[in-house]
Amino acid sequence: MNLRGLVLGIAALCVMLPAVGASAAVSMGELQRQAQQMREREAKIWTQREAEQREEMAKQEKLAGDALARRSRAEARSNALSAEFDQNSGRIEEMRELLRQYQGNLGELFGVTRQVAGDSATVLNTSMLSVQFPAAEGEESREELMRRIAAAKTLPSFAELERMWFELHREMTESGKVARFTANVKQVDGTIAPAEVVRVGPFTAVSDGKYLSFDASQDLLSVMPRQLGPRRAAIAEDLQEATEGHVKAVVDPSRGALLGMVSERPNFIERIQHGEVVGYVIVVVGILGVVNALGQYIYLFITRASVAAQLRNLSNPNKNNPLGRVLLAFRADGKEAWSPEVAELRLSEAVLREVPRLQRFQSFLRLLVAAGPLLGLVGTVVGMIITFHAITASGSSDPKLMAHGIGQAMIATVLGLGIAIPLLFINQGLSALSNGITQILDEQSQVLLADQLLKRES
Repeated sequence: MNLRGLVLGIAALCVMLPAVGASAAVSMGELQRQAQQMREREAKIWTQREAEQREEMAKQEKLAGDALARRSRAEARSNALSAEFDQNSGRIEEMRELLRQYQGNLGELFGVTRQVAGDSATVLNTSMLSVQFPAAEGEESREELMRRIAAAKTLPSFAELERMWFELHREMTESGKVARFTANVKQVDGTIAPAEVVRVGPFTAVSDGKYLSFDASQDLLSVMPRQLGPRRAAIAEDLQEATEGHVKAVVDPSRGALLGMVSERPNFIERIQHGEVVGYVIVVVGILGVVNALGQYIYLFITRASVAAQLRNLSNPNKNNPLGRVLLAFRADGKEAWSPEVAELRLSEAVLREVPRLQRFQSFLRLLVAAGPLLGLVGTVVGMIITFHAITASGSSDPKLMAHGIGQAMIATVLGLGIAIPLLFINQGLSALSNGITQILDEQSQVLLADQLLKRES
């Protein structure tokens, strides 16, 4: 410390030398006093710095101790948690083993329960019994219950199993009943109003004499836009009005699918409209053939009746029938009639004159019989062209896009065959009638000729 003070004093002396040179009045004692003051200030600074260092070191030591303590506590907690984890893992394994022991055959039962629930969910989703027996407020629907049990990973509770059994049992028992209840029914115009519904199991439902369909998305019964025709509508009315006894009923085992298909089946007019221009042409051809055939049938029946009357009175020929005209032609010229050759020619000529009248329109009907399938083929080709155009325009083979063209093609074919086959039988009947009358004329002409030959020989 003395050495440091000596150095400081020398330094101060050196600094003060100019002042000494400038002022000779400064004494050596003053210099010593100043040096002493500088030493005291320096000692005070060093003391303060040492105190600050000691304080900082103490603080750092305290922080290090706290960190070590926290580390020790963390290590202890980690060890405790690790031991607890190992203990819990062992406990879980013990509980799993115990669960397997408790389950026993319940595992197989759980699998069957899930399968039954999954199958029943689809059935209950399409069952109109949901309208009559809706879920209580705040209670999940029976379909939701079945789907949840089917997707569960654990055994269902006893309450869930009990309700599952109840819903399945009710579905089974109500399937064999005819019930009458009140429910909201959606009309064709979209309005929903309460109405009386008669249900035949889960298969068919009627209301106000109209068949209903079940909308599973809304749990709502709605009136079918197209009904099943007057005869089946009368059955629906009788079913709704019946209170006892046995009545006819339409039962759809597919729960509405078959009724929907039947209701969407087009009638005769719609089929013709579906065939478009070709369909109308085929129908006109068929009507024309039927009208001509009907007129010819009437003529042939009247002619056959008059010929039968003439057969009963051959001695008095009448011009109102072919046989009478043949007899009158034979007797027109007595001189020539004595000649067998001339008589034969006259008879043949008279019979030939009658044949066109008896067979008129038959060739025309044969033409229509041949034209019907050809027109149907034309409609088929047009329909296929429409189908190919739809495929080309859409770029896909969507059945809905092809349905119109294929429907037109098939309808045209059916209509063509539908007029050709009946007209074929009608023409065959006309041919049989006309041939029968012609045969009578031939027989009677041969009889006249034979009588003429006998008279000449006698």
